[in-house]
Amino acid sequence: MKCLLSPNHINFFNFFLLATILIGAQIDCRQSKEIHYDGFKLLRLYTKTLDQLEFLQSLSNEKNQLASIIGSGIDFWSEPKSLNSSIDLMVSPLQEKDLRKALDERQIQTETLMDDVGRIIDMQRSDEETSLFYSRVPNDTVFFQRYQPLSNIYQFLEDLVRANPDICAFETIGRSTEGRALRIVKIGYPGYAKPAIWIDAGIHAREWIAPATATFIINRLIRTKYSDETAELLKEFDFYILPSANPDGYEHSRLFDRFWRKTRSRNSNSILGLFCIGVDPNRNYGFQWKMAGSSSNPCSQTYHGPYPFSEPETKSISDFVYKNRHRVKLFVTLHSYSQLILTPWGWTHELPKAYPDLMRVAEIGATTLRMKYGTDYRYGSSPSILCKQSANH
Repeated sequence: MKCLLSPNHINFFNFFLLATILIGAQIDCRQSKEIHYDGFKLLRLYTKTLDQLEFLQSLSNEKNQLASIIGSGIDFWSEPKSLNSSIDLMVSPLQEKDLRKALDERQIQTETLMDDVGRIIDMQRSDEETSLFYSRVPNDTVFFQRYQPLSNIYQFLEDLVRANPDICAFETIGRSTEGRALRIVKIGYPGYAKPAIWIDAGIHAREWIAPATATFIINRLIRTKYSDETAELLKEFDFYILPSANPDGYEHSRLFDRFWRKTRSRNSNSILGLFCIGVDPNRNYGFQWKMAGSSSNPCSQTYHGPYPFSEPETKSISDFVYKNRHRVKLFVTLHSYSQLILTPWGWTHELPKAYPDLMRVAEIGATTLRMKYGTDYRYGSSPSILCKQSANH
């Protein structure tokens, strides 16, 4: 059977093709311009009834499918999980009136945490621009006073490794979509086939405190190597620490969009993929891929990617850990904006056989943090205290 196009069809096709190219070019251009959050507010909502909770859950699911925070006007900073809990969300000036009306109709109590998110971002950026960067003053105190660009983090760690070759080494385990190095620091006294602890951070680009914390841990382990407590740890274990698991996203969030979350890969497998950049790397791992807590929409903040390990970042991490699978006994990923210690499984309410041991370790960790810093951490499986998540690590 033949299908012939009329001149009108051809004209429409050419118009559609041209429009697609122009829109794509416009979107691509926008990606290299700074996105501002002037007038955005951060609200804290309190749920007391099931209807209130279900409304916020439906709103979260709906907004999660839109192309960006700017496009949707609402960004949930914490998930609507349970009754009698607080949920934080950021809302744009254009969406605020409609949102507040919907909240008032449902008698959802609201508190304003930030009146102008954009102003806070500008203040932070101005503070960083006027500060002395590490490249000028190689001092721990100065370094940890600011959120550093990736180049400064790597330089800081290179200097540490160079000064302490007896216990640490730098290794590049792969490269990101844009060619940035995924660099780990191995820390430990020499020993054959010692058990290892893996720690990574920054898999979600906008969670800046996670890479800073991983870098702080590296610095602390190396600087205190002669103390009895640290020396015992480093003799018994090797530490593999990756301070930035999503370096492209991290740099993009620093330069262009403070709330960028995903990687910076392009997906040409669908029309939407031509316009929406990036994959949520914490939904891109091969185990139980796209089972729960992720989206097949390339424009979603939780887009799981076109296939498992489509992102070079997740593939590099997986390959390294698999190569060392007989040694890695503890796998820790650092996130931000919650005080939670989450244990497997993430994709189901079923619990692994090792759950009692995991909970024992989590309880020790939470208790130690509370005694040391006065902070309260909840612990348990992700579905029990946060939400279902699959293909994460």
